[in-house]
Amino acid sequence: MPGFSYPEVGATRDGGAELPVGYAQLRHRTRVGSGPAAFAAAGEAVLTWRMHRAAGVRITAASARAEAGARVLVRLGPGPFALAAPCEVVWTVAEPRRTGFAYGTLPGHPECGEESFTVEQDDDGGVWFAVVAFSRPARWFTRAAGPLVPVFQRLYVRRCGSVLRGLVRADTEADSGADTGADSGAGSGAGSGAGLRR
Repeated sequence: MPGFSYPEVGATRDGGAELPVGYAQLRHRTRVGSGPAAFAAAGEAVLTWRMHRAAGVRITAASARAEAGARVLVRLGPGPFALAAPCEVVWTVAEPRRTGFAYGTLPGHPECGEESFTVEQDDDGGVWFAVVAFSRPARWFTRAAGPLVPVFQRLYVRRCGSVLRGLVRADTEADSGADTGADSGAGSGAGSGAGLRR
């Protein structure tokens, strides 16, 4: 099986402190919630590909959760006209205040480079979604698109952040409602946790 299509594998691991030269660089950070429940929900959505799928990307992954060495096929666009972008997970992290993963491009991907998706919790409890990436064109059509590619990349990561914020809000509100119902002691379906589940 072919290896990565770029030599600087793992360069995003430390948060992109020193990204390689010769690539377009992307850094994006957006707040998606606050507190331990939001951190857990955001991390789970990122690691299980849920955020990507909710953002409109079709993901075929070798594992249900991101894990180093797992092959991933990302498809962008409609039906038979979808752009196939093969990747492999380079690293994952699961720490008390940081969780996520990075994948790197494989031969056949329209770009070559690496992109990390992490969730971080700051000292005040704020939960942040962060993307660090470096890439350059690998196919004729991405070279022809020139400066439009970074624009699309930035729009995509902003959409991911917005989608993740919505997922976190929905998950934490659902959990809060279920907890409230369970604690109420009410016997009716309307007041019980079961009555609130979708």
